[in-house]
Amino acid sequence: MAVFTTAGSLRDDAYRPILRPRRGELAALSHLTAGDAARVMPILEVEPGPSILPLIREMPPRTGAIAIDFGALPEDRVDPITMAESLADLGVAMLPVLRPYQSSRLLSDHGRAARMHLRRAVLRLQPHADAGNPAEATEVTERLLRWSGLVVEEIDLLIDLAETACVSHADTVEEQCRRVLRWARGMPWRSVSVASGAMPANLDDLPTDLPVTVGRLDARVWARLGEPGIGYADYGVTSPVRRLGVQRHRQLPTLRYTAEHNWWIYRWSRRGGRSDDRCQDLCRTLVHSAHWPAQGARFSWGDAEIARRARTARGGGSSASWMSWSTSHHIAHVLSTL
Repeated sequence: MAVFTTAGSLRDDAYRPILRPRRGELAALSHLTAGDAARVMPILEVEPGPSILPLIREMPPRTGAIAIDFGALPEDRVDPITMAESLADLGVAMLPVLRPYQSSRLLSDHGRAARMHLRRAVLRLQPHADAGNPAEATEVTERLLRWSGLVVEEIDLLIDLAETACVSHADTVEEQCRRVLRWARGMPWRSVSVASGAMPANLDDLPTDLPVTVGRLDARVWARLGEPGIGYADYGVTSPVRRLGVQRHRQLPTLRYTAEHNWWIYRWSRRGGRSDDRCQDLCRTLVHSAHWPAQGARFSWGDAEIARRARTARGGGSSASWMSWSTSHHIAHVLSTL
């Protein structure tokens, strides 16, 4: 079980990636080093569909604790107490995520679930949707605390700015965030983090067979804030905007490789060889690039997997594999730069 700082601390140095609970992301969490795992508090956004418990049983996150956000589910399908008990049976502690639009009944259940283990919860506040001014933010917070039975010192505040779509939008988001942080300083939160995401929801229009860049505007917003004691969060290597409908075409071999100011997107077409051959060519191109880390395969589990595929065409992986390698490298890169 990971060890966390006590309630009332201004900052716990945790990186809080907002992730979808799929095989790729969970594989990355299950392969964290012990040192990295102690600094990561993943927030999993549960979606309609099969239970996430079988995947967590198969690939338990090395963080020892995870935050669970049920915000995308109808409330009649949400049972945070049972989820907390089930995760505890797997050796994983749960932090419930409080959302302003949730009912008093659900908030009460969240509070009971929080008190079962770490006595902590995450308050995920989206200023553009949940509170237009400080008075509204205070009112929202007081309601969440009242019904959950928690106190502000037990709450990790996550200011979620959602999508950062372009440079001008990033400037607007930055100013909005400064206003919210001025309000947040008036309460003794356990920690305060800022999240946003800049990865496009759809990469299908990007060129294939050569690496192209996408700007990490979310990281730029956080860096320009320059606020002491404010933690970092993001959406990993995915977009805050969910694609509608079902993807019916077979996904091309794709890696989303994080660098300081951008992501390098590698999308290799399937022409000119089998899928495994094309994945090997993609990985070989990456490991010989200027943005391959100096530590090489030792940088993260994901980088070791990419390096291995660069040496052989056997086992080129799947879309879940490519997402797991990308997420693993991304987490290691974020931790190395914080």
